[in-house]
Amino acid sequence: MKFLTKTALTAAVATGLYVAALSPRVGHPGWEELKNWRYAHRGLHNILENRPENSLSAFRAAVERGFGAELDVHLTRDGSLAVVHDSDLTRVTGKYAIVEELSAAELEGYPLLGSGECIPMFEDVLEVFGGKAPLIVELKTRGKNHEALTKAVMERLNAYNGPYCVESFDPNVLMCLKSGYPQVIRGQLSENFLRSDPKSLNPATKIVMTNLLSTFLTKPDFIAYNCVDRHVFSLRAMKRLYNVHEVSWTVRDPELLKALEGEGVTPIFEGFIPE
Repeated sequence: MKFLTKTALTAAVATGLYVAALSPRVGHPGWEELKNWRYAHRGLHNILENRPENSLSAFRAAVERGFGAELDVHLTRDGSLAVVHDSDLTRVTGKYAIVEELSAAELEGYPLLGSGECIPMFEDVLEVFGGKAPLIVELKTRGKNHEALTKAVMERLNAYNGPYCVESFDPNVLMCLKSGYPQVIRGQLSENFLRSDPKSLNPATKIVMTNLLSTFLTKPDFIAYNCVDRHVFSLRAMKRLYNVHEVSWTVRDPELLKALEGEGVTPIFEGFIPE
């Protein structure tokens, strides 16, 4: 009996700690303006129509069609902000370089494949949107640049009048937002890292990030989870316990998009134009 009592107590404590670890921030009023939009992943890109991902033409197309957009921001060597997905520019430009090691001027020598457009600067994208549609701004860290990147992005956004939120895979970014910019709607990006198995993460980090166990520290307003993995237990628990806002990426099926919206999930879509 004593063993059972001790076991039950241990289980209760462990459950309590787990539930507490998943606690987000709730009630940010700004989410109401963002939640009912559809967001084009890296802009409304279509390489067959000469609109590469994260290009100004892709962002203009999103605005013209009445969509918000998700975009990726990197900090360059000279403190500029480049809108591009990968640190390694090979995939999108055909030439090897690391964006964080280049200046804004040097980036002009790496045009995007499929159009000849330059990699846009963050302020140029903000000008395209001009408050006409909301943005999901993903901060892409490299090394230990989370603080400098967050500060540079917020300097631009503080002068921007349109609706936006900020997200990152890196919990350090959310900590910077929490402490320095608490008014900003912030989101934790994640997926099942035990499935995708990125070599850059150690096993413990994969478990923590998959199961959203840094939430009690970062207090995100929403969770942006890979749609393939959205039935992971921790996300379902957060929705049941705290009614956390869910953003789902990257949705490539029109029927899935409609199903997600029926559940109140905000979709980031790609590869089709929703009706």
